Amino acid sequence: MKIERVYREVLHRVLDLHSSEVIKQKELSEVCGIAISVVNYALNPLVEMNVIEKKPFGFKVINPKKMLLYWASIRKLSKDIIYQTFADKPVGEIEKSLPQVIFTAYTAYKLKFKSVPSDYGEVVVYGGENIKERFVPNEKMKPNLTVLRTDEHLKKFTIAPLAQIFVDLWNLNTWYANEFVKVLEEKIDGILERYSY
Repeated sequence: MKIERVYREVLHRVLDLHSSEVIKQKELSEVCGIAISVVNYALNPLVEMNVIEKKPFGFKVINPKKMLLYWASIRKLSKDIIYQTFADKPVGEIEKSLPQVIFTAYTAYKLKFKSVPSDYGEVVVYGGENIKERFVPNEKMKPNLTVLRTDEHLKKFTIAPLAQIFVDLWNLNTWYANEFVKVLEEKIDGILERYSY
């Protein structure tokens, strides 16, 4: 959904860039590559939930955690899956063999924090159909490589931003995804304790 680009960009500014500045809808429209009407549509429920405060010519995020949880609850990760397969390799080898992708979920957490809260057995990335050339279809076993549809806004990142990692992990149904969510939420809470509303 295009509205997710808005949530990704706003939360990227808060969580990754530690910015509490007023955000302008027109600027969001340009950065996200979507119409300003879509930006306003994405912001409407946030106003109703008291997540953002309208300002002259823009808005300020006053409850980023609530915004993050709202996005996680409406995210439909399964709709973005363009390819899944089983690769008969350890996850570390799968990660090293992937061409020009944007890592999310477990791998992105590992790359950002140089550690993991638990072992994991799958790789989730944003990428294209070209991955099929390197990882051929194999439906004999449960997939351990999932490729999600990317968008122009996401392509500006080499690793998914923190909020994207969180909402993707939230929507994965493995026991270790729960472990990652729990620890990542603690890290995000630590960032938000220093956030200036």
